Amino acid sequence: MTPVQLFLLGRTLMKIGEEALPEPSSPAGAGPRGGTRAALVVLSDVLGHEDTSVSEIAARTGLPQSQVSGAVARLKETGSLVSAPDPADGRRQLIRTASEVSDRVAEVRAARIDGALAAALATDDPETLRAVGDALDVLARHLTPEAAGRLRA
Repeated sequence: MTPVQLFLLGRTLMKIGEEALPEPSSPAGAGPRGGTRAALVVLSDVLGHEDTSVSEIAARTGLPQSQVSGAVARLKETGSLVSAPDPADGRRQLIRTASEVSDRVAEVRAARIDGALAAALATDDPETLRAVGDALDVLARHLTPEAAGRLRA
């Protein structure tokens, strides 16, 4: 596999994931679908770096600070993230994952990719869907968000 093939596969997998995400059922979670990718990138970063700031997230992810701020605001509204003043600098907010699972987080965790995967593969053949699903499970076990973090030095 070439780097280009891997990159294109990653984009396809992101699009399948985005399609499989349930639409927010509450107005607090509503918003443009285009913000989903940034929200997931930000959430993934915060999972690996609790008590972090918007500027630190922007530096690690390469997203513009304004996009990180918007994603943090959305994730706070849905109950995925919380923030508190930095004890060392009260002007700065430290962001972390919420200790309680919000309705939106529970909704997203319960979602499955079956429909989106079948649509992307243009088949509903159970054997094909099971084989591809099994391959994705193997990749997910080995290529975690922490693995991606090891690439950024």
